[in-house]
Amino acid sequence: MKLDELYLTARLAKLGLDEKEAEKLSIEVGRMLEYFSVMEKVDVTGFDATVQTHLQENITRSDVVSSIDVTEKMISNAPQAENGFIIIPNVL
Repeated sequence: MKLDELYLTARLAKLGLDEKEAEKLSIEVGRMLEYFSVMEKVDVTGFDATVQTHLQENITRSDVVSSIDVTEKMISNAPQAENGFIIIPNVL
């Protein structure tokens, strides 16, 4: 990766790189790109694509309807409430 491209990418990512850091990063990115080009040459014909390494099912719980009403408890824990609503400060 060229240094000017690296500086542009770093600026867009809001990274403050000095010249020494940019040169080091440029070398490391270059090494990664070289390795990717080696990986592109590997023949993977006949291999299934790996989406996930652990063959397991999603661990989920079933939805259960409950009649527990926690509204009053939530409102009682709020710093400010009025007429059954929690009052929050304006952020803009």
